[in-house]
Amino acid sequence: MYIWRVQVATHADVLARFGQALSDPTRARLLLALREGPGYPTELAASLGTSRQSLSNHLTCLRGCGLVVATAEGRRTRYELVAPGLVHALEDLLRLTLAVDPLVCGSTPKECC
Repeated sequence: MYIWRVQVATHADVLARFGQALSDPTRARLLLALREGPGYPTELAASLGTSRQSLSNHLTCLRGCGLVVATAEGRRTRYELVAPGLVHALEDLLRLTLAVDPLVCGSTPKECC
């Protein structure tokens, strides 16, 4: 018997988890790839130019954040974004134009904040 632990997140928690997911370039590229539709780990790893092990770790993180769901299909597992609203949120973020101050935030996202 499995016991599912579900935690209801506040709006701030949801944004923090989304921010954590986007804070890594590979996870950001993975979310963008899944925005196009469901994918399988082997194909996703190849298209992102990363190892299968690395991709597995990123998928685990995204599942833990509640952004991605996994569906077993025989011996394979299909991954997809948890809801269509997430596709819209990513597309809205892609339409943003940011004015980054390199004196405050540096030239890469990791140098910021």
